[in-house]
Amino acid sequence: MLDFDALSHAMALKTVLCIGDLMLDEFVYGEVSRISPEAPAPVIAARRSETNIGGAGNVARNIASLGGKCIFVALVGADDAGEKLKAALGQERGIAAVLVRDPARPTTRKVRFVSEHFSTHMLRADWEKAVPAAPEVEQGLIDAILRELPRADIVLLSDYAKGVLTARVIRNTIDAARKAGKPVIVDPKSANFAIYRGATLLTPNRKEFSEATRSRADSNTSIAGAAQDAMTLADCEAILVTQSEDGMTLVPRKGEAVHVPAHPVKVRDVSGAGDTVAAALALVMAAGGDWETCLRMANAAAAVAVSKKGTAIVTSTELRRKILPHAYLAAEEKIVPAGGDLAAQLGEWRKQDLRIGFTNGCFDILHPGHVKLLTAARGACDRLIVGLNTDASVKRLKGEDRPVQNEQARAEVLAALEAVDLVVLFADDTPLRLIAEIKPSVLVKGGDYTRETVVGHEVVEGYGGEVMLVDILPGHSTTTLVKRARGGKG
Repeated sequence: MLDFDALSHAMALKTVLCIGDLMLDEFVYGEVSRISPEAPAPVIAARRSETNIGGAGNVARNIASLGGKCIFVALVGADDAGEKLKAALGQERGIAAVLVRDPARPTTRKVRFVSEHFSTHMLRADWEKAVPAAPEVEQGLIDAILRELPRADIVLLSDYAKGVLTARVIRNTIDAARKAGKPVIVDPKSANFAIYRGATLLTPNRKEFSEATRSRADSNTSIAGAAQDAMTLADCEAILVTQSEDGMTLVPRKGEAVHVPAHPVKVRDVSGAGDTVAAALALVMAAGGDWETCLRMANAAAAVAVSKKGTAIVTSTELRRKILPHAYLAAEEKIVPAGGDLAAQLGEWRKQDLRIGFTNGCFDILHPGHVKLLTAARGACDRLIVGLNTDASVKRLKGEDRPVQNEQARAEVLAALEAVDLVVLFADDTPLRLIAEIKPSVLVKGGDYTRETVVGHEVVEGYGGEVMLVDILPGHSTTTLVKRARGGKG
């Protein structure tokens, strides 16, 4: 059986040397309600935008978010996009970026226009010069890679065919890694697998694999057969073919092919899922995982990634929850992240004419006083929603040394309680906006408040709701518990 905790600990001790095409990903979100009078094209009314580290940079971010360390070698232009990426990478914990500058090319930049109502990409605009790097730039990349190689446990080449991974860069990197006894994973773009000769593992998607092997790749059997020929050509130990909703198939040079189906999830965005797969594979392989463990971990990581919007990263906690679903069943069903969509759940409860209650707090260390409050609150309604301050919010309210437990841990403890039906994180200092959205029938707080000091009382009473105060349990306080734990008096 997979010992996730032991493997996760081992992953945290590993360093991945990631080389590839860095991009600036921008997402413009808005609503589409009309067609332009100037041309038969939809008009998107932009509401907000996001800027992310994309391409191979997203691989590096996933390595760090999964707990590992990443040395990232990439190419940028002498432009604003390059400066933005340099600054953004400098803020990422766990990533040491080595950026080679090429004044002759723009930094690759992709802007996606997304209709939030339909959750679809309407248009993508690209700024790029997808040609191989010039010889002097190419040499700069090779020098940087060879200089950083001794610090790494494994090498990952993330090829987007934008000019970083030239045949010469690939060859120098793989040869040096093999000489040093370090595995090499390649997420390939070229249909000529021979240029990756000597890599340990290739991870094409089904389309890339089909084009490279000139096979239909329409069944696990056909993939396994074509992969054996491809491995001979590429002199690699295994090929993993990702197949979107059809799962993944790993074909080792020695042994039987292994196929895993995709996890059943609601797919929100497939952007960057391949980056997450590559990052998970690199860390698990570096940590000593066998082929099947690598496959299953990568498959679970992909499921988490596609359930998020935009170019997503996956954390070790999220991966653990996907690998061990029964341990986190309450969290999966009950926890809503800050800014998450409550409309569907609230609509369902209201259709059933259920009385909705609400209370809120930091719940940093759960104690009997909290349990009494939550139990009493649940007794006053049919469904109880608990508003939970995020870590940043708690820090502002309680000081720099709080919270003791992070928001995910606090949410999971609350979600495991029978009295709690939904845990909703909020980033504001008060839950006023959340209360206005939920419109609870009853608003519950501890008896150390008065009706007038309860945040949101005027909102709830304004539409005929009720404010309920629960007598506090003497002798129980999170602040006191924290002081005792830290050796102070309480």
